[in-house]
Amino acid sequence: MGRGDLMNDEWVQLAPHLPKTGRRGGRWTDHRTVINGILFRIRTGVPWRDLPELFGSWKTVYERHRRWSADGTWERILQAVQAEADSQGRIDWSMVSVDSTSCRAHQHAAGAPRRTPRIPKRRSTPRQHRPDEGIGRSRGGLTSKIHLAGEGGRRPLAMLITPGQWGDSPQLIPVLERIRVRRHGGGHPRTRPDHLGGDKAYSSRRNRRYLRRRQIKHTIPEPKDQRANRRRRGSRGGRPAGFDKEMYKRRNEVERTINRLKHFRAVATRYDKRAYVFHGTVTVASIRLWLRP
Repeated sequence: MGRGDLMNDEWVQLAPHLPKTGRRGGRWTDHRTVINGILFRIRTGVPWRDLPELFGSWKTVYERHRRWSADGTWERILQAVQAEADSQGRIDWSMVSVDSTSCRAHQHAAGAPRRTPRIPKRRSTPRQHRPDEGIGRSRGGLTSKIHLAGEGGRRPLAMLITPGQWGDSPQLIPVLERIRVRRHGGGHPRTRPDHLGGDKAYSSRRNRRYLRRRQIKHTIPEPKDQRANRRRRGSRGGRPAGFDKEMYKRRNEVERTINRLKHFRAVATRYDKRAYVFHGTVTVASIRLWLRP
């Protein structure tokens, strides 16, 4: 067993949620070997062609990662692992924080074909496909941005990939609407945290109205310009936004979650041309964080 491979207890948690092997068209290569190869590449950031031979054919490893990224298999596995953790009481819903991080896009990530990609043998578009491929220009050059909602245990609950120059505030609602943790006893999945934290970049009337409508308590500081504008309008400006200093101290949890994700070199630097493949890369890194005790 190599450094970074799945441990036996991690494999026991993951194996029940994987697609069944031995389907029509030939026998698949062992899932554990292929997933260890995918984890090796995401952890080290090496080109797919340079994968060590102990993981088998590099093309087999790459194609399985690409297909599972396209048809949503990685997302379903992440949701299943989260549901298992929630049934064991290992999700800290008391404070969920949102934040974003920019990832430098390597030159290999540029130049994707403009035609819309298709899932092999299904003639359908990958679930996380973006026409802009999630790459934009900012001061650092070509960048992508990961918008993240993390729970108190420093693990990701939901994520969204956008171009690097996109703002944080408009992505708060889309990220929160991606939180769906299934319940083992049946019923509607859990989508609401007990409390939400975010920095002043997420302060807007639209976001606060959305959170109040969903009855989500939140701690988001109000920028000086918004505070001055509210005071200038007098009674029409509305009441001051509540702010809990003690709860706001816990916002560092999502920053530490991002730091853990960026330990994977293929997440810290984007090498994937297609947005849906990069989304799958970040999802695999998230699954690995959930499998760890």
